[in-house]
Amino acid sequence: KNRVLSSKYKTWMHTPEALSKHYIPYNAKFLGSTEVEQPKGTEVVRDAVRKLKFARHIKKSEGQKTPKVELQISIYGVKILDPKTKEVQHNCQLHRISFCADDKTDKRIFTFICKDSESNKHLCYVFDSEKCAEEITLTIGQAFDLAYRKFLESGGKDVETRKQIAGLQKRIQELETENAELKNKVQDLENQLRITQVHASPAGSVTPKSPSTDIFDMVPFSPISPQSSTPTRNGTQPPPVPSRSTEIKRDLFGAEPFDPFSCGAGDFPPDIQSKLDEMQEGFKMGLTLEGTVFCLDPLDSRC
Repeated sequence: KNRVLSSKYKTWMHTPEALSKHYIPYNAKFLGSTEVEQPKGTEVVRDAVRKLKFARHIKKSEGQKTPKVELQISIYGVKILDPKTKEVQHNCQLHRISFCADDKTDKRIFTFICKDSESNKHLCYVFDSEKCAEEITLTIGQAFDLAYRKFLESGGKDVETRKQIAGLQKRIQELETENAELKNKVQDLENQLRITQVHASPAGSVTPKSPSTDIFDMVPFSPISPQSSTPTRNGTQPPPVPSRSTEIKRDLFGAEPFDPFSCGAGDFPPDIQSKLDEMQEGFKMGLTLEGTVFCLDPLDSRC
């Protein structure tokens, strides 16, 4: 529901093809970025804008100019580049952008909050867009909307289902491990019981009924096969049961265990699955577009 934007943004400014097959460029001055505590909120970005403007005024008094950047907006994110060398300074993916606001009185300043891909901290980016703040905000909103739709069309709807299947597959593996441990315990108990019988009986008075059966006339249960167990002779313990790693990869019913990481046509490896999960969470949070007032005092004059 947060993905639905307010009523002032009923129509988008660009064709879907312009953002999906190409990008929309804008020139702006980059005031900088600063860490914020929350992914959304007018007060959050207002404080960040004041902080970065204050820092920019200090640098300006020292003779430093506000750096110019090029913004390239598409369904793949918001790129911040050097306008001359085209070197990418920041690449903000849309599912990581949670809040975008422009100054409804100044028309120059706009800002957005993006979750950093490495530190997972929320960073607020602030720009002077030379009277294009609202247009850039709308363009980011449209790109987010298109990216979300593309995510759903490419299989994003099935992410939750795949997560549930992965949970069941993990439980199956846990049960198979538990089953193998129980098999080994049963084998150990049978071996101990045979040894106890041999030591408790007078020499030559009791002969095991059959080397291939236990005291209940049943073939001893073995994780390998019924014929693989070796009877106890002269009070010695049979050879140890081979480890799980040497067994045939089959479960109690003779079927091969299901491996959640063997990817079929509809499965994804763990790294891609985690990326899909991250994108789903980001799109689920949604993008909030907002027009607000950043210029509160004379300090907020042109940078």
